[in-house]
Amino acid sequence: MSDAGRHVIATPEPLLQRLAAQGWRVIGPKPRDGAICYEEIGPGDLPRGMTDSQQPGQYRLEPGDPGRWFDYVVGPQSWKKWLFPARQKLWSAARDGSGFTVEAPGDAWPKTAFFGVRPCEIAAMGIQDRVFDNGSFADPGYGARRAETLIVTVNCARAAETCFCAAMNTGPRAEGGYDLALTELERGGFLLEVGSAAGAALLDGLDLAPAGPDHVEAGRAVSRATAASQSRSMPAEIAPILRDAAEHPQWELVADRCLSCANCTLVCPTCFCSDVEDSTDLSGDHAERWRVWDSCFTAEFSHVHGGSVRQSTRSRYRQWMTHKLSSWHDQFGTSGCTGCGRCIAWCPVGIDITEEAAAFAASKEG
Repeated sequence: MSDAGRHVIATPEPLLQRLAAQGWRVIGPKPRDGAICYEEIGPGDLPRGMTDSQQPGQYRLEPGDPGRWFDYVVGPQSWKKWLFPARQKLWSAARDGSGFTVEAPGDAWPKTAFFGVRPCEIAAMGIQDRVFDNGSFADPGYGARRAETLIVTVNCARAAETCFCAAMNTGPRAEGGYDLALTELERGGFLLEVGSAAGAALLDGLDLAPAGPDHVEAGRAVSRATAASQSRSMPAEIAPILRDAAEHPQWELVADRCLSCANCTLVCPTCFCSDVEDSTDLSGDHAERWRVWDSCFTAEFSHVHGGSVRQSTRSRYRQWMTHKLSSWHDQFGTSGCTGCGRCIAWCPVGIDITEEAAAFAASKEG
C-alpha cells in the first residue's frame, strides 16, 4: 500500500458522519442485553470506554478505559446475522382460482456499511463466500448482500483470553478484504488505511492528516503485541489427526460434558447449516417456505427414514469438530475455524475447542 493510502485520524466519528451524510445504513457494535451486538448505529453510538472479560463459559461486558474506542472484542453475534439471516423467506404461494401463484420475496438491501468488523470476522466472511458461491452452488441473496456491503475493519489492539486468531492466521491484523481499516494506536488516535476504491471514495474531501512511517510502525506494533498476548493455539496438523480419530476415546470424554445445546454453532461466524420449513394458513389459500438456521447438534438435523443418523452426543460433537477443523479443508480448501473464540466463551459448560484439539494431537504423538 502506498503512503497515499494511509492517514491519521483522532476518532472514528468523522467516518460515521460521512457514511450517515451519504445515506449509508451503518451496522456496527452496540451494547444490548449485556453484550456487544451488531445493530444499526449512527454517529455517537459506538460503545466507547467498554471492554469485556471472556473465559470458557463466561462473557462479561465491563467499563474500561474511557479514552479507548475498541477495547471490547467479539460478542455472541457475527456478521452472518445480516448476510445469512437466521430466518429468511424463500417464496410464498397463494391460491388463484383453480391454480396458484408463486411469489419470490423482495430482498431489499440498502447500501450498507459494516463498521467495526474484526479481522477474524473478515476471514469468516471469506469462508462463507466459499460456502455460498463455490462453483456448484450460489446463493444469489447472499451474493447480492455481500457485494453491496462496505467493510470498515478494526484491527484488534486487545485480545480476549479466548482468542486464538494468530494461530489460525486470521488476525489480529487484516491483510485484505476491507474497504477501510482502523488501528487504534497506543498513544491515541487511529491509523486509517484504504483497502479499495470504494474506501478511497468515501474519504474524498475529508481533511485527513497523512500517516508517517512512525504511525505505520506503531500500528504494526499494536498488532504484534496483540498476537503475542494470545495464549491459545491450534495444533498445526489437526486436520489429518481428526480424519483418523473417528473411534478415539476423547469423544466420549467431551460428550460427558457437552449439552448438545448448539450454542457453539449459533455463535460461530462460519457455521451454515439450515433447514427448510413450510407453513400454510388454515384455509389452505396461502403457503410459505422459509430457510432457518439449524445445527448438527440437533437430533432432527440428521433424521432420515428410520431415525436420526447421529443419535448420541458423542457422534454430534464429533461431526461438528471434525467438519470444522478437518473435512472443511476437503470441501472448501480452508479450515472452518477463524480463532474468534466464541464457541469457547458461549459454551455453557466451557468446552474449549483448542484443548480438545490438543488432546487429540497429544494422543497421536504418544
